[in-house]
Amino acid sequence: MPDAAVLTGSVRALLLFEIAEEIDLTHLHRMLGTSPSKREPAFRHPAPEYVRYERVPVVDTVGQTFRYNGQAVSARIRYFNYGVASVEFQMNFHKSWSELIRLANQWVSSPELEGRASALLQERLGLVRDALKKSNEGWISEDYYVLQVDPIVQNGSTLTADELLRTHGSDIAQLVRGEDAPLSPAEQQEILRSTMSYYPTDLLVVAWVAAFVYDSEYGASPTIDLLEYANTQLLEFRYYDEVLTGVLGDVYKRLETTRNIWAQWRLARHAEELNTIRLDYRELAERTDNAIKFISDMFYARAYRLAAARIGVSDYRNLVTEKLTTARDLYDSMVNEFHQSRAFVLELMVVIILVIEIVFLFRGKG
Repeated sequence: MPDAAVLTGSVRALLLFEIAEEIDLTHLHRMLGTSPSKREPAFRHPAPEYVRYERVPVVDTVGQTFRYNGQAVSARIRYFNYGVASVEFQMNFHKSWSELIRLANQWVSSPELEGRASALLQERLGLVRDALKKSNEGWISEDYYVLQVDPIVQNGSTLTADELLRTHGSDIAQLVRGEDAPLSPAEQQEILRSTMSYYPTDLLVVAWVAAFVYDSEYGASPTIDLLEYANTQLLEFRYYDEVLTGVLGDVYKRLETTRNIWAQWRLARHAEELNTIRLDYRELAERTDNAIKFISDMFYARAYRLAAARIGVSDYRNLVTEKLTTARDLYDSMVNEFHQSRAFVLELMVVIILVIEIVFLFRGKG
């Protein structure tokens, strides 16, 4: 297929922000005047009825927001109950492969999109802030990009995924890395190992910064939803990791300071604070992790696992799990030390009482 062939589809930027510990979706629906979706994602391939979001995200359709190189960019914001807001910018394209590679590089490397997304979200939150519980002042963010290419028809038949990889695998590798220069054969091979197809004429290629989806807009929609969900998980676990790092650092500082018997007596309060935080974040992590349930051999389950592995969800989940385990061990240690200090104080008090009684006893005899 010549490079001059025109590709159609859309490029999307997913700009995600950790804005609160929780979002009241029911209240948010009332504030926006919207109704909950019956089922989401709207899976194209066979999937059990219960495979869906436990709490369907609330969508705020903003519409056209700005123009990029003369083309209209539309926006929507999706709010997840575990405190993440995802701003999606979408632009349709009609381009050759080389033009699409340049566009992907521009979007991936541009700080403008994140600035626009942050400003748009701040503006919309002015209308719905009451739905946020424990708002975060300093947002942490994550960005991801999706290039959706419509099926390519040649000589009356649709180009298959195998043919597409054979003829334009190097271009696809560049697209999902956001690179403006060709990659080495070894790097191309590494990237193209992360591919999946359900039908002969669809294709998913996932990398840590972007994904390539070869399918119609309708067919690609649930896959893009799963890519977004995986990135909300990544953002949440990054947030938990950051918070737990700060909490554990503070505990270590307290434990390293010179302590007398009375300082050790205060360990119970510090231990209880640590345990409360540990339980809170374990609950939040489980709620994020279980927002969608899958059957292990489903296509979408495998697509999710592929995306989660490539963008680093599993790595951050393991970091959070290790720190929660460390927090539990510290809690046990602090509680044990407190009990030892309390036992020592009680024993000391018993000794003092006995000494006083003995003193009075001998005085009485005198």
